[in-house]
Amino acid sequence: MARDEPLLARPASPNSSTNDIEEEDALLTGQPTNRSPVNRSRRWTEIGLFVWALLATIAVIILAVVYQHETSTAHARPRTGGWGPDGKPSGKRNMIFMVSDGMGPTSLSMTRSWRQYASGLPIDDVLILDKHHIGNSRTRSSSSLVTDSAAGATAFSCGFKSYNGAISVLPDHTPCGTVLEAAKKAGYMTGLVVTTRITDATPACFAAHANRREYEDLIAEQMVGEYPLGRVVDLLIGGGRCHFLPNTTEESCRVDSKDIVALAKDKYGFTYVDNRKDFDDLDPNGVKLPLLALIARTDVPYEIDRVHVADVYPSQAEMAHFALKALSAATQDSDKGFFLMVEGSRIDHAGHANDPGAQVREVMAHDKAFGEVLDFLDADDTEGVLVSTSDHETGGLAAARQLHEAYPIYRWFPEVLDNATHSTEYLNHEWAEYLSSASSPVSRNDQASKLRELIISGLGITDTTDEEIDAIIDAKPTWPPFYILSDMISRRSQIGWSTHGHSAVDVNIYASHPSHAPGLVGNHENIEVGKFIAEYLDVDLEPVTKELRSKKVKTQGAGEGEEWGEWMGPEGLPVNGDGSLVTVDAYHGDFKHRKREVEECGCGARH
Repeated sequence: MARDEPLLARPASPNSSTNDIEEEDALLTGQPTNRSPVNRSRRWTEIGLFVWALLATIAVIILAVVYQHETSTAHARPRTGGWGPDGKPSGKRNMIFMVSDGMGPTSLSMTRSWRQYASGLPIDDVLILDKHHIGNSRTRSSSSLVTDSAAGATAFSCGFKSYNGAISVLPDHTPCGTVLEAAKKAGYMTGLVVTTRITDATPACFAAHANRREYEDLIAEQMVGEYPLGRVVDLLIGGGRCHFLPNTTEESCRVDSKDIVALAKDKYGFTYVDNRKDFDDLDPNGVKLPLLALIARTDVPYEIDRVHVADVYPSQAEMAHFALKALSAATQDSDKGFFLMVEGSRIDHAGHANDPGAQVREVMAHDKAFGEVLDFLDADDTEGVLVSTSDHETGGLAAARQLHEAYPIYRWFPEVLDNATHSTEYLNHEWAEYLSSASSPVSRNDQASKLRELIISGLGITDTTDEEIDAIIDAKPTWPPFYILSDMISRRSQIGWSTHGHSAVDVNIYASHPSHAPGLVGNHENIEVGKFIAEYLDVDLEPVTKELRSKKVKTQGAGEGEEWGEWMGPEGLPVNGDGSLVTVDAYHGDFKHRKREVEECGCGARH
């Protein structure tokens, strides 16, 4: 069939120049183009497809924006924390309780201002803790308006007031069941992480019972399981290795030859590590629990000192991170979660030393660990709650100081704290080493030169006076050299302290979100913190208390022939000189104050 166009010619496309000419003719003549109905239909189809693609693109963009908004909102929106719609805890959940030992409100103010100065931050830059402040805790014990850590931690662990020095023992010398013990019996996994000795008052109050906090050798035995309830802790990380080693070994500080490490491994199945390398080699997702990690002979060094030996000692945040991951992995297939107590222990020690340079770094280390826990809760599939508070304030800290009779200027100087690279405890140790290592008596001039060298390198102080040097050289045990060193940096920064002991000031309460700890919003007695923990875990402490009291424990007013429960330690050390229990503070005159007792830390303080 004859064709009027070349064999290979193709029909013009809708967008071809031929059609453009036809469109132009139609516009000029008013006559329709020669396009076929098929071409018009194809054009409408293309228009429809274009409109559909445009609408689909707009819909995708809208959905993406909505998704991004919902994702960011969901990230910012607090999770339920494990609380059901009826206001009661429900489902699998984790409880992390953090203790900032000795940290008062001024500790936060001082650290915040120092951090802003040191890092060049604006005045509205605050700590993580600042964003999670929900209330305050009143701290008095049953025996004093000024509590110690033992009575303070007993309030947290048992939900009862007790006397200063009591390790989960009530004023009538009977044991009280703890939230950790009850949690373990209810099926939770449990853990304790501290930066001091694991046998110190705060951790001891969760997993041991003793009439006096001084019985740390006994507490070590109980914490691995050698007491009426057996083993109740699945993970122990901290210092205090010397209380677990027999006195036949060089590192021991025990009074007997018991090997508690061997006891823990052989009888109770603990995995044991005693150094940073082995700790780092542990896989939190596969570590065999129970775990006993004693990474320091006594206390972990202050953070200001630890950073120089970070290859030897892990930080509080690192230990907390490991514990969270390990306990989470261990409870992955369980319908129960875990209870973990993490303590920033050495904030208290810096307060006892009146060392502001050490304290701000300790608070920052705790703040970082707090953030680590928040990150874990945000990422973990299991609901959980973080609550944190202090057992008391230490030092009577004030972010101001009047140095002279003249009216003071309204200033304090964070740059002085920023110049410090070591704690006064560290410098005190270096000074003692210098004196003890000398082969012959050191002249006073040489001592003065050494001291100025230590002070410049460790505290950044270059204007030391002769009077200050003489005071350090002539220091007595009741007012050791590091007290004087601490006063030097405190005076120059115009930071004030009222005591080397504790104070009765209310301390702050923090939480992952106010809705996670509604019962702790506002001002509360410290025992309410313990009761909240028990409520959230939905555990009953009374059956644990009854079981403990059935173990032949002496009660107040018991008969002469009643057997004493040796597992809580000897009856020993009465609360009052006549053996009676103190029920209210009484003034007996300054001349009757208790003589300072020298402890392992060498500072003579009772923490």
